[in-house]
Amino acid sequence: MSLPEEKVIWDAEFNDSVTTYWLLNGILICIVTVVGIVLLPFWIIGGKIITRKYLASHRCTLTDRSLKVGKGILTKVEKTVPLDRITDVAILEGPIMRYFKIEALSVETAGQSSVGSLISLYGIKEGRKFRDAVLQQREKVVGSSETTGNVATVSSGMNDQSTELLVEIRDTLKRMEEMQRRSSRSRVRRN
Repeated sequence: MSLPEEKVIWDAEFNDSVTTYWLLNGILICIVTVVGIVLLPFWIIGGKIITRKYLASHRCTLTDRSLKVGKGILTKVEKTVPLDRITDVAILEGPIMRYFKIEALSVETAGQSSVGSLISLYGIKEGRKFRDAVLQQREKVVGSSETTGNVATVSSGMNDQSTELLVEIRDTLKRMEEMQRRSSRSRVRRN
């Protein structure tokens, strides 16, 4: 069974002035660090080329079910985030970013393990409209899945099975916590 093809809602474009912003950040880092002062001439010469290539590698596509992001020169990163997992899409604008008319988009998801955002993108053109489109599409997806999920649960009688599964998960977590406590106590005794 193949998955239905996703419909593209918005293919984001990126502001070219973000390369100048990244170049200035690199220059400031070079000036602040002692080792960086030696690298400053190399950064000034090659930085524009590197930042342009890095920006050219950026992709961000909103589909009817997910947000697809790709970027990177040496290490390429591609992420697909289902819209129903997105909890927040924030916009960041510092004073220098406002001068260059750049916005940073930050996407956070439910269940993410790292601190900060799962996805950060600098320089999306019409960033606020893009954010609103992502959140609007997320509401459509979450609203439709809640409706179909409730109907499926009620009609198929899966409530008992779901409850059993949750109880099993709870008991497993309790056993894991107890094992962790025992392990911690034995480490304390050894010290």
